[in-house]
Amino acid sequence: MTAVVCRRCGATNRVDLEKAEKGLQPVCGRCKAVLTTTSDVLEVNEARFDEQVLGSPLPVLLDVWATWCAPCRGMAPVIEELASSLAGRLRVAKLDVDQNPAAAARLRIQGVPTLILFREGREVTRMIGARAKGDILAALADLV
Repeated sequence: MTAVVCRRCGATNRVDLEKAEKGLQPVCGRCKAVLTTTSDVLEVNEARFDEQVLGSPLPVLLDVWATWCAPCRGMAPVIEELASSLAGRLRVAKLDVDQNPAAAARLRIQGVPTLILFREGREVTRMIGARAKGDILAALADLV
Protein backbone atom coordinates (compact mmCIF):
# COMPACT_ATOMS: atom_id res chain seq x y z
CA MET A 1 0.00 0.00 0.00
CA THR A 2 1.10 3.53 -0.73
CA ALA A 3 -0.40 6.95 -0.13
CA VAL A 4 -1.55 8.85 -3.21
CA VAL A 5 -2.82 12.43 -3.09
CA CYS A 6 -5.84 13.11 -5.30
CA ARG A 7 -5.07 15.80 -7.89
CA ARG A 8 -8.66 17.04 -7.84
CA CYS A 9 -9.54 17.37 -4.14
CA GLY A 10 -6.19 16.85 -2.34
CA ALA A 11 -7.40 13.89 -0.26
CA THR A 12 -4.82 11.27 0.69
CA ASN A 13 -5.80 7.75 -0.40
CA ARG A 14 -4.25 4.36 0.30
CA VAL A 15 -3.60 2.53 -2.98
CA ASP A 16 -2.53 -1.06 -3.53
CA LEU A 17 0.20 -0.73 -6.17
CA GLU A 18 -0.02 -4.42 -7.12
CA LYS A 19 -3.65 -3.94 -8.17
CA ALA A 20 -2.80 -0.72 -10.01
CA GLU A 21 -0.02 -2.51 -11.92
CA LYS A 22 -2.54 -5.18 -12.98
CA GLY A 23 -4.61 -2.48 -14.67
CA LEU A 24 -7.18 -1.69 -11.99
CA GLN A 25 -7.74 2.07 -11.77
CA PRO A 26 -7.74 3.39 -8.19
CA VAL A 27 -10.25 6.15 -7.45
CA CYS A 28 -10.34 8.82 -4.76
CA GLY A 29 -12.44 7.88 -1.76
CA ARG A 30 -13.69 11.47 -1.43
CA CYS A 31 -14.39 12.78 -4.96
CA LYS A 32 -14.17 9.52 -7.00
CA ALA A 33 -11.59 10.96 -9.44
CA VAL A 34 -9.17 8.48 -11.01
CA LEU A 35 -5.87 8.48 -9.11
CA THR A 36 -2.50 8.41 -10.83
CA THR A 37 0.17 6.38 -9.10
CA THR A 38 3.04 7.99 -10.96
CA SER A 39 4.21 11.52 -10.34
CA ASP A 40 6.58 14.05 -11.83
CA VAL A 41 7.17 15.44 -8.33
CA LEU A 42 10.37 14.34 -6.64
CA GLU A 43 10.11 13.45 -2.94
CA VAL A 44 13.32 14.68 -1.26
CA ASN A 45 14.74 13.93 2.17
CA GLU A 46 17.56 15.18 4.36
CA ALA A 47 20.01 12.52 3.20
CA ARG A 48 19.80 13.43 -0.49
CA PHE A 49 18.74 17.09 -0.29
CA ASP A 50 22.08 18.53 -1.43
CA GLU A 51 22.29 16.12 -4.35
CA GLN A 52 18.67 16.35 -5.52
CA VAL A 53 17.97 20.04 -4.93
CA LEU A 54 21.18 22.03 -4.61
CA GLY A 55 23.07 19.92 -7.17
CA SER A 56 20.30 19.82 -9.76
CA PRO A 57 21.22 21.02 -13.27
CA LEU A 58 17.66 22.39 -13.58
CA PRO A 59 16.08 25.02 -11.34
CA VAL A 60 14.15 23.35 -8.50
CA LEU A 61 10.82 24.48 -7.08
CA LEU A 62 10.72 22.98 -3.59
CA ASP A 63 7.34 22.58 -1.94
CA VAL A 64 7.88 22.43 1.83
CA TRP A 65 4.75 20.89 3.33
CA ALA A 66 3.25 18.77 6.11
CA THR A 67 0.64 16.01 6.02
CA TRP A 68 -1.47 17.72 8.72
CA CYS A 69 -1.59 21.03 6.79
CA ALA A 70 -4.90 21.51 4.93
CA PRO A 71 -3.57 24.31 2.66
CA CYS A 72 -0.62 22.05 1.77
CA ARG A 73 -2.99 19.24 0.77
CA GLY A 74 -5.05 21.74 -1.21
CA MET A 75 -1.98 22.84 -3.14
CA ALA A 76 -0.98 19.26 -4.02
CA PRO A 77 -2.90 19.22 -7.34
CA VAL A 78 -1.33 22.57 -8.30
CA ILE A 79 2.16 21.25 -7.52
CA GLU A 80 1.48 18.13 -9.65
CA GLU A 81 0.25 20.29 -12.54
CA LEU A 82 3.33 22.50 -12.34
CA ALA A 83 5.59 19.46 -12.36
CA SER A 84 3.89 18.14 -15.51
CA SER A 85 3.65 21.44 -17.37
CA LEU A 86 7.21 22.60 -16.57
CA ALA A 87 8.94 19.23 -16.99
CA GLY A 88 12.32 19.65 -18.66
CA ARG A 89 12.58 23.33 -17.65
CA LEU A 90 12.07 22.98 -13.92
CA ARG A 91 12.27 20.17 -11.39
CA VAL A 92 9.49 20.15 -8.79
CA ALA A 93 10.26 18.57 -5.44
CA LYS A 94 8.48 18.13 -2.10
CA LEU A 95 9.96 18.09 1.40
CA ASP A 96 7.84 16.91 4.35
CA VAL A 97 8.85 19.01 7.39
CA ASP A 98 7.77 16.33 9.88
CA GLN A 99 9.91 13.63 8.27
CA ASN A 100 12.86 15.96 7.64
CA PRO A 101 13.15 18.39 10.58
CA ALA A 102 16.87 19.08 10.11
CA ALA A 103 16.37 20.11 6.49
CA ALA A 104 13.41 22.29 7.48
CA ALA A 105 15.52 23.98 10.15
CA ARG A 106 18.39 24.46 7.70
CA LEU A 107 15.97 26.17 5.30
CA ARG A 108 14.57 28.33 8.15
CA ILE A 109 11.01 27.18 7.51
CA GLN A 110 8.62 29.05 9.76
CA GLY A 111 5.33 28.08 8.14
CA VAL A 112 3.88 25.69 5.60
CA PRO A 113 3.25 25.60 2.77
CA THR A 114 6.42 27.31 1.63
CA LEU A 115 7.64 27.28 -1.96
CA ILE A 116 11.33 27.94 -2.57
CA LEU A 117 12.94 28.25 -6.00
CA PHE A 118 16.58 27.16 -6.19
CA ARG A 119 18.81 27.84 -9.19
CA GLU A 120 22.40 26.62 -9.32
CA GLY A 121 22.20 25.62 -5.66
CA ARG A 122 21.06 29.01 -4.38
CA GLU A 123 17.69 30.22 -3.17
CA VAL A 124 16.24 32.67 -5.69
CA THR A 125 12.76 33.32 -4.31
CA ARG A 126 10.46 32.17 -1.51
CA MET A 127 6.66 32.17 -1.32
CA ILE A 128 4.97 31.46 2.01
CA GLY A 129 1.35 30.35 2.17
CA ALA A 130 -1.04 28.73 -0.26
CA ARG A 131 -0.92 30.15 -3.78
CA ALA A 132 -2.92 29.72 -6.96
CA LYS A 133 -1.20 28.22 -9.98
CA GLY A 134 -1.30 31.55 -11.84
CA ASP A 135 0.40 33.34 -8.95
CA ILE A 136 3.17 30.74 -8.83
CA LEU A 137 3.68 30.86 -12.60
CA ALA A 138 3.83 34.66 -12.50
CA ALA A 139 6.47 34.54 -9.76
CA LEU A 140 8.50 31.99 -11.76
CA ALA A 141 8.11 33.67 -15.17
CA ASP A 142 11.28 35.75 -15.04
CA LEU A 143 13.26 33.15 -13.11
CA VAL A 144 12.83 30.01 -15.17
